[in-house]
Amino acid sequence: MATVSPPCNYTLQLPRDPRSPGIGRATVRTVLAARGLGEAIPAAELVASELLTNAHQHTNGPYALRIVQLGESGRLRLAVWDTDPRVPPGFRAEGDPVSVPSVDGERGRGLHLVRACADALGVSVLRELGASKGGKLLWAECQWGGLG
Repeated sequence: MATVSPPCNYTLQLPRDPRSPGIGRATVRTVLAARGLGEAIPAAELVASELLTNAHQHTNGPYALRIVQLGESGRLRLAVWDTDPRVPPGFRAEGDPVSVPSVDGERGRGLHLVRACADALGVSVLRELGASKGGKLLWAECQWGGLG
């Protein structure tokens, strides 16, 4: 009798620690490998790494990684929440100009890599409500063969 795995939905809370982005990358590798989604690991790891590093470098609080398989559609969503409500330039509204980093620049390439890997991306700015800390949620969705 064949069994059907439910879509994955994992959340990892991370402290503001320079090791946290690496822990997030390792979590993505482990979760996807355990679910037989090895072909999704390289791009998913890159997207998670860039979003987590952005949260670490540009915020002062904790952050969280979420890995969600969107049903049986073959789509995977990687999202990072942090406490800062400011939206990075790479996630501005569709049609807004996106600055291209200089050829010899040392910063500004990460979100361009996320845009190159993702089929869709977005941001939700969250208000503070009661115990909720507010901030923002950046997400990227990718279509990978073999999911579902």
